[in-house]
Amino acid sequence: MATVDVTILGAGVFGLSIAFYCAKRGARVRVIDPAGVASGASGGIVGALAPHTPDLWLPKKQFQLESLLLSRQFWPEVEAISELSTGYANHGRLQPINEERLVALALSRIADAEENWCGAAVWEVVSAQKVGDWAPPSATGQLIHDTLSAHIHPRKATQALARAVETLGGVITPAGARQGAIVDARGWQGLVDLSSDLGEEIGNGVKGQAVLLAFSRLGQPQLFAEGIHVVPHLDGTVAVGSTSERYFKSANKTDGQLDDLLARAKRLFPILKDAPEINRWAGVRPRASTRAPMLGTHPVHPDWFIANGGFKIGFGMAPKIGHVMANLILDGVDEISDDFRASASMRSKR
Repeated sequence: MATVDVTILGAGVFGLSIAFYCAKRGARVRVIDPAGVASGASGGIVGALAPHTPDLWLPKKQFQLESLLLSRQFWPEVEAISELSTGYANHGRLQPINEERLVALALSRIADAEENWCGAAVWEVVSAQKVGDWAPPSATGQLIHDTLSAHIHPRKATQALARAVETLGGVITPAGARQGAIVDARGWQGLVDLSSDLGEEIGNGVKGQAVLLAFSRLGQPQLFAEGIHVVPHLDGTVAVGSTSERYFKSANKTDGQLDDLLARAKRLFPILKDAPEINRWAGVRPRASTRAPMLGTHPVHPDWFIANGGFKIGFGMAPKIGHVMANLILDGVDEISDDFRASASMRSKR
């Protein structure tokens, strides 16, 4: 590829989703990442695509809703083009309700979901007894079940997305010339560099650790209780995660915090007690100061674009982000909420 229309810095889920949409529209795309595909947070193993609560509706929640709904077509299309599995499935989520006063709150959100999710998914309160042995422990015996939540295998999905970009004519390389429109999607290290350039912290990295267990629960919803995600993958494994560590010595080494997390998970979910451990993972996720994605015009290089800050919601937001960023880059059509711009992160620190 002698010249390119779009250069994307970073081969994580944000950068590759933008590359995918640009390449689908015929743009010549180069993705540059010295560490390679899925080398950072996008190489994880948990993959809980879970929505915000359906009440107190905000632009961020609307964007996430649209992206989660778009995921139902996006990831199957990536699989069809790449001929690789992403691990995507729309099997919902179960959460315990541990206080009686919260039962009424959960019930009140049924109407919020009907209104704000527009019939595309449901939020309901169900009996833990009826769910059976996969139910998370609940002090009230009641659970929240939503059908908007989905799950994915992050590492496999990122690799499939990279293959799809290449199949569509894009190039992924550890180095190369920056030509055409330039998109900075370098994850947490990009946020650290940006904060240094601006002289104020508008984003940072938060380390997470997770473990993969040999335990098959195909077709079951993901579980979330006491801050622990349990995700049953389509390959017959279950992922348990994750920690949130603002301060850390090593970006990619697991330690005693993961041991503690796994011990808590097995106490909370005894069904996992004897599941053999397959793999451990640690990585650093990019967190903008607003906790929302940072999109649009780059705050340091006004002729560049930025797509970063997908802390904990990156895979759920990626399909919509890829779509709106491609529209901005290729057509100049700006559909980005002010809450998602770099200026919002800068204002939040003042």
